Amino acid sequence: MAYKQPVSILAVIYTTAQEVLLLERADHPGYWQSVTGSRDGEEELRDTVIREVAEETGLTPQQYTLHDWQYQNVYEIYPHWRHRYAPGVTENTEHVYGLELPEKVAIKIAPREHLQYAWLPLQQAADKCFSPSNRAAVLQLPQRRQNPP
Repeated sequence: MAYKQPVSILAVIYTTAQEVLLLERADHPGYWQSVTGSRDGEEELRDTVIREVAEETGLTPQQYTLHDWQYQNVYEIYPHWRHRYAPGVTENTEHVYGLELPEKVAIKIAPREHLQYAWLPLQQAADKCFSPSNRAAVLQLPQRRQNPP
């Protein structure tokens, strides 16, 4: 079994009207999140974002405005997901990106990863995120849009 790297991305996908895309996890119904995923091999983190967004939503990120928000979260990996990582790995470093779309679009979810998607107003999206780091990133959206890195 190939272990996941403890280096990942979080891609907050949103519209210019600040509607945020969330996906419901297939392995944990009721857990809603933005696009996330671990880096493969030595790929650049921007390439990880492009790959994960395409895999999880069917979107082509290169068509839109992608920003590296230039910050990371280090958090403890939830115990029920630690088996995916090498023995002894308990923390992950998550790099945050934003992907701006002009308007809501239909999403093609990856059925093995997600059950459904929703476009939600900013505060409602933040409230629905199960992950504290995802919630914090969504709430940073207005500031990040005004002052992109």
